[in-house]
Amino acid sequence: MSDNGDAMDPTVYIVIGRVWNTTEGTEDNAIPIHAMLRAADDDDAVRKTLEALSSQGFIEADLDQIGVMDGEPDEPIYEGAYQDALAGNVAVITLTD
Repeated sequence: MSDNGDAMDPTVYIVIGRVWNTTEGTEDNAIPIHAMLRAADDDDAVRKTLEALSSQGFIEADLDQIGVMDGEPDEPIYEGAYQDALAGNVAVITLTD
């Protein structure tokens, strides 16, 4: 069954992983990320996330988890990202110090 978004809220995925902006990526220089986006399925979500990361200059990515958001998140860090995802964008949150 396909969710076309007419009767239900659109499916927003969250993809969790880490990225590197150098070819010599190590655990020490990994940048943790969370990406939020609308997608048709898991494979589409991963593909769109990798494309967005590449367009932002990241050379390598290790995506660890994928899930579906069950509504708008309560955490302030995700509010804008969730709205961006609903608008059709891939919102990438980098978790740096």
